Amino acid sequence: MRIGELAARAGTTTRTLRYYESRGLLPARRSGNGYRSYDENDLRLLRQIRTLQDFGFDLEETRPFVECLRAGHPEGDSCPASLAVYRRKLGELDALIGQLTGVRDTVARQLERAELARAELAAEAEVPGGPEPVCELGGDPW
Repeated sequence: MRIGELAARAGTTTRTLRYYESRGLLPARRSGNGYRSYDENDLRLLRQIRTLQDFGFDLEETRPFVECLRAGHPEGDSCPASLAVYRRKLGELDALIGQLTGVRDTVARQLERAELARAELAAEAEVPGGPEPVCELGGDPW
């Protein structure tokens, strides 16, 4: 198949395919008339790349999976290098989850503190002669 058909079947653009070719991820075969020529195996490679990118892998991280498929393995993740990329990515994700959990905990504590402060201010405002509630952002009464 030609580049336009491959792009359409893979749900991408010819520009993307040329970029993958320049990065060595997609073979650069030419037919007798000089047109790029692709087959079902190339579509498989493309689908592997796109799936991994959808999962957050950068383009270079897809290389071991592509090479595994090119080596004739039925799945791109059955080679040791692919497994190593999975392990590394899981470590990165675990670290990000830890950071996000820390941020979430901080925001939850800030919210709790702010709600208590607001409740205290509201209670003081109900006392005769107590302070007028003021919005911290604009200075307007509640």
